[in-house]
Amino acid sequence: MSMSPSIEAYVAQQPELAWRRTMMRRFIRVVGFGALWQMDITGRENIPDTGPAIIMMNHISMIDPVLCMGAILNRFVIPMTKVENMKNPVIGPLVRWWGAYSVDRDAVDRKALINSIELVKSGQLILIAPEGHRQKDGLTQPKDGLSYVATKADAVIIPTGIAGAQDWADRLKRAQRPAVRLHFGRPFRFRTEGRSRIPREELALMSQEAMYQLASAVQDEALRGVYHDLSQATTDTLEFVG
Repeated sequence: MSMSPSIEAYVAQQPELAWRRTMMRRFIRVVGFGALWQMDITGRENIPDTGPAIIMMNHISMIDPVLCMGAILNRFVIPMTKVENMKNPVIGPLVRWWGAYSVDRDAVDRKALINSIELVKSGQLILIAPEGHRQKDGLTQPKDGLSYVATKADAVIIPTGIAGAQDWADRLKRAQRPAVRLHFGRPFRFRTEGRSRIPREELALMSQEAMYQLASAVQDEALRGVYHDLSQATTDTLEFVG
């Protein structure tokens, strides 16, 4: 897959977005973390200061990416968001202001894949929810997009578990401040042995092993879903970092 001029321009634009992201992160922390949600954030030391990296996040609510955007302080995370959010009159301007990029979840979105790969190759930190859709009741089978991007870009993956955000809006309506736990787990890479092409079956195994690492990072066992039995986890395709 070759990089189009629009993708090349988007990747080159990232340093220019730092001032916007600084302002928005401050807003998230003051309003979101200070007033709306009670945040318990652990494992920030697992986020590398520099280099190609991916936040691998479970997805249980619409605020999950915002939580990560506010919680990560040593660099900026670039979220992949569904194309519908770009068109939303409320969310859209905020997503574009931060400089997120869109993905069509109902198709094989080659542009989103190339965006992801090139951003990571350039040393950025991106955010991907491997299941593709919100799963309020616990982890389910992932797509292989994250594994594909990570192997192409030799990325460090930080499994990031979120718990307590499922019913945040309902709790606020009842004048309750939701308690949200966010944990950045042990970072790892996929073992590629220098190969640029990974067979589909091996990508699928990588995805499964990564999902168990994500499950381990989710602090609420009820949200681990089909990966609740951590004794079944294997690490044949993983290489832990740090």
